[in-house]
Amino acid sequence: MSHANTIDYFLKTSWQTVANKYNLIASQFGFTQAAGYILINIHREGSSVSQIANSTGVKTTSLSRVLNNLETLGFIYREVNAQDKRSVKVYLTELGQQKRKIAKDVVREFNDYLESAISKKERDMLVTLLQKVNTLAADYDPQVNEGVD
Repeated sequence: MSHANTIDYFLKTSWQTVANKYNLIASQFGFTQAAGYILINIHREGSSVSQIANSTGVKTTSLSRVLNNLETLGFIYREVNAQDKRSVKVYLTELGQQKRKIAKDVVREFNDYLESAISKKERDMLVTLLQKVNTLAADYDPQVNEGVD
């Protein structure tokens, strides 16, 4: 089977094209697609690191790196919970709020562009199929046979 005939090939290449486009746009505003996605998922009243990880699906090691970068750029700040020193909340700075708005606007504009070229029926079918692929991938339990050629 050719890699170009696999479902995961089309998922990967489509997402990579979208991510590259978002990175190209985001770089014009001084951040990355991943940073923009994280900014969008930080609430005005602050968000815990675990909330951000859950809502973005980003692993904590990668998230920590991006949060450190966002803090260095002056987009966020962190506050330790006075009652529970292990709990940290992430907040947007004024600059971070501006960048969050830019990220949201970029996502809205890009989605408007896609929806203008895709019918509602196609969109609904795509979302349904992607949700199904997501569920199937999460449920997949491969039987690995070591040493078999």
